[in-house]
Amino acid sequence: MVNTKEAMLKEQLEQIHPLSKEHAQQCRAYWDTVGKPLRSLGKLEDVHIQIGGIQRSAKPSVDHKRLIVMCADNGVVAEGVTQTGQQVTAVVAENFFDDKTCTSLMCREANCELTVVDIGMATDTPRTLRKKEIYGTKNLALEPAMERETAVGAILTGIELVQRFAAEGAQIFATGEMGIGNTTTSSAIASLLLHVPVECVTGRGAGLSSRGLQKKIQAIRRGITVNRPDPEDPLDVLAKVGGADIAGLAGVFLGGAICHCPVVIDGFISAAAALVAKCLVPESVDYMIASHVSKEPAGTMILEALGKSAMLTCDMCLGEGSGAVASFPLLDMAFRIYNEMGTFEDIEIETYVPLY
Repeated sequence: MVNTKEAMLKEQLEQIHPLSKEHAQQCRAYWDTVGKPLRSLGKLEDVHIQIGGIQRSAKPSVDHKRLIVMCADNGVVAEGVTQTGQQVTAVVAENFFDDKTCTSLMCREANCELTVVDIGMATDTPRTLRKKEIYGTKNLALEPAMERETAVGAILTGIELVQRFAAEGAQIFATGEMGIGNTTTSSAIASLLLHVPVECVTGRGAGLSSRGLQKKIQAIRRGITVNRPDPEDPLDVLAKVGGADIAGLAGVFLGGAICHCPVVIDGFISAAAALVAKCLVPESVDYMIASHVSKEPAGTMILEALGKSAMLTCDMCLGEGSGAVASFPLLDMAFRIYNEMGTFEDIEIETYVPLY
């Protein structure tokens, strides 16, 4: 019998197609008329051009921005893989609403709407958008983190949220997460989908000691041995050793591709979700923008697997959407230059032409 949720997901994913090269080329052609040295704004031009292709427009816009933060708990914290307890997830989720997180303050500065989603926290909180698929996952070191249907449901929720906000006018999305233990789940996913040994992709997360790091590595190894996830089946990997937050974010990336909206990758957890999305639909990477490179060992590896080059080099490792939101002011500058700066003809200077 075909799983109903998987059938729904398959139907959604069939809507994803490559970005418009024609519109991207139109943006590139206009950039080359702007009165400055050719290609001199580097990635700022490249990302604008990519967004033109994504939005199918030679006059793309990112005026309406939204950060989606997926919050979930992870049963693997029972293995001593984190510095803090699971209860911190709910505390920080509520702190977003009181401007007591870095990212909520950054959103205010960047003129970015913020949505905090309970996709799988162990407790209920009063102000988060409740889209709960599970009350925290199980301990992946002992058994599958969640049912396959739960993982698919979280992906569908991410897609649904992007569709809703895009219909309301959102033009670009940033991805964020909050979930104690989610660098463990992300490392497990990275190891399997990148086909790299666990110890090569696993870092200290929010500040583990060397002993804690070894616990983390051993927990992931046990989880892979016990659950035997299939590296060729990203849904199997996600369900057995992943988390609801990662599944929800994978849905955000896929939803962006469905709705022709760019989605900005944040740090390690967000990148792991982007990797899941790419494994499900390779064309979805066309709609992704990398904000920065996580300091976690797999941060660079995942971006390379996605074929992405980060906009920022800030040694950030906070997560929660901080790097993604930090990239927005740069994008605003690029869009203002494209829309308002004079061309070579306007300033009566001979048009520059490529000489190489």
